[in-house]
Amino acid sequence: MRTDAAKRLDRSGLVLLALGAWLVPGGGHLWLGRRRKGLVFLVALTAMFAIGLALHGRLFPFDSSEPLVFLAAVANLAMGLPYFLACAIGFDQGQVAAVTFEYANAFLIVAGLLNMLVVLDAFDTAVGRK
Repeated sequence: MRTDAAKRLDRSGLVLLALGAWLVPGGGHLWLGRRRKGLVFLVALTAMFAIGLALHGRLFPFDSSEPLVFLAAVANLAMGLPYFLACAIGFDQGQVAAVTFEYANAFLIVAGLLNMLVVLDAFDTAVGRK
C-alpha cells in the first residue's frame, strides 16, 4: 500500500527521493513517512560505517587500473554523506598495520552496499512495488 507521500511523487520527485536516500541512509524511508524503518536504517548503517572507521579501515581511492580497488571505492561512495564527512575529516586513510584492518574494510564496503539496497527499497516503495 502506497503512502500519501509516495502517491504525490512524479519523475523529478523520484530522482530527489533517490538522491536523498543515497545521501542520508534511511532518508528515503523517512521522506515517505516510514519513520521507524528509516531510523533503523539510519542508525544501523551509520553505526556500521563508523565501526569500520574506528577499526582503522580504509576508504578506497578510485583507481581504474585495479578493478577490485575501484569496486571497493564505489561501494564506499555508496554510503553517501557519511563517506564525504569521513573524507573531509581525514578518516579515509586507515592503518594497514592494524590487526582489524581487513574486518574494518568489510564493514565499510558492506555498509555502502546495504545503503544501495535501502535506496532501492525506498524507490520501490515510492513507485508502489511494495
